[in-house]
Parts: sequence; structure tokens; C-alpha cells
Amino acid sequence: MLNIILFILALLLTIGGLSYYSIYSTVAKSVNHMYEPLHRDSKSQDTDIGHDPISILLLGVDERPGDKGRTDSMIVLTINPETKKSTMVSIPRDTRVFMRSKNTNIKINAAYTYEGIEGTVQTVEQFLNIPINYYIKLNMEGFKDIVDAIGGITVNNDFPFTLEGVHIPKGEQHIDGKVALKYARMRKEDPRGDFGRQQRQREIINQIVHEGAQLKSLKNYQGILTSLEKNIQTNLTLDKMIDIQSSYKEAVNNIKQIEVKGDDKKIDNLWYHVVKNETRKDLSKTLRHQLNLES
Repeated sequence: MLNIILFILALLLTIGGLSYYSIYSTVAKSVNHMYEPLHRDSKSQDTDIGHDPISILLLGVDERPGDKGRTDSMIVLTINPETKKSTMVSIPRDTRVFMRSKNTNIKINAAYTYEGIEGTVQTVEQFLNIPINYYIKLNMEGFKDIVDAIGGITVNNDFPFTLEGVHIPKGEQHIDGKVALKYARMRKEDPRGDFGRQQRQREIINQIVHEGAQLKSLKNYQGILTSLEKNIQTNLTLDKMIDIQSSYKEAVNNIKQIEVKGDDKKIDNLWYHVVKNETRKDLSKTLRHQLNLES
């Protein structure tokens, strides 16, 4: 999802910077419509973008009519411009965490149902003991609009499966938005479970960036921006996006991916991904080191 934002910046620099002010203005207006600040008290302090390490919470939210929605995908990205390294931590949606405001244990994806972005950010901060500086939320239901706007993407499916009437065969294939959404959501038929789904979602994001950077996609920049505007929410301003593009690009290209290891257990008739406290502390230590924070 950060890559999608970087794609917006590439679009801005490629077209807006070299062409007409009206195009730059269109990009600026779209980003402004995506902007939604956080209002709660957070561990997050103001960061000096370009010099300080930053953390970004990337959320794929399953929002449908009449439903508050839950996070379908949750990734914490830390970026250190000094070491030119980044870490990407995929948090399984069923991870058992303590939600302080509710004074109870929940599946981490339910934090969004209870308290939206604010509650989700706070819960992730508490779980990992790090500040979350920024967030980017993508509406998974509108995911297909983004894929269609760039003319589809090419994926390499490891094994054939069918989800909600859509069959996706094995092998490399060019898919549209409807198929991409199924490809991103399936997990029950995947022997890797949630981790397999996370891998496919990262593949889709990379392919969106690849296809979106092509000249044929840039010609449809208005359609792309419209789909992004409808489906992305973030507390990153346009100025901060530009700073990230210029100052953190090297670090974003050097990403270490980390999985949150745990055991799947049934507690009170519900299945959870249970992470040992020692594992959680080790993960926190890694991320805090990446953010130049004391362990």
C-alpha cells in the first residue's frame, strides 16, 4: 500500500512536474480528499521526515454496505533513511491482543470494528510497543477499481482455486479487478493460511506499481486518481508524501519481511493466532531498533 502512495508520487513527478499545472492540481486535490488526520492521543511524536525513521500502518479494510468492516490485511512498515533499510511486518488478522479501551482480549482485526482507525492504531502501538506515525487505509472492496484503472495486472498463481464462483487457474495470467480481489482474499484453500494470502496481497501491490508506472497507465491518470481517491484514506499530507518519495526511496527498496509467528489455538470457542510474549518482545525490540528507539 505504501507502494501505491509512491506510485501517486511518481505520477505527480512524472506528469505534474513536467506538464501542466492543472494536472498537478488534480493530483493535489485527490490527495487532499484522501487525507484524514488522527485525533487520539498517541505515542507517536512529530517526526522530521527526511532525517528521522518513520513507521506506517498499512491497512486493507473489508468494508461492505451495512457493515462496519474489519481489517483484512495489516502491515507495519518501518523505514530508516540513515541505514537505508525497511522492515515489513504482516500481522495475522486473528492475532490475539489486549484492547485497552475495551479491557478485553480480541482478534486484532476487530479493533477496527470497535473503534475504527483510531482504535486500530492504538491497539497496534500497544501490541508492538512502538509509535505509529502514519497510516494508509485501503478499502479492499474498491481494490478492483484500482486494478481496472491500470488495465489489469499479471500474477503467477501457485495452485488453482475457486472463490465465490470465480476460478483462478495455476500459472501466470493477466487478471482484472474482480479476479484480483478474489486472489487477494482467499485463504481457506491455501495450506499457508493467512501467510499465503499476505504473500498474494504483496504480489498484487507490487504488480499495481509495475503496471501503474507504464506509459499506458499514465495516460489514464485521471481514472487512476479517481479510484485511489475513493478507496484510500491516510494522515499523510501531500508535502509529506513528496518528502518520503525523495528521502526514503532507497530504504523502501531494501525491505526485510517479517512474519508474526505464533500458534493457532481455540479459546472460548474462538480460534486465535496466539503470539508468545517472548516472541512479541523480540519483534518489538527489532522494530524499536529500526526506529532508533531505546529497547
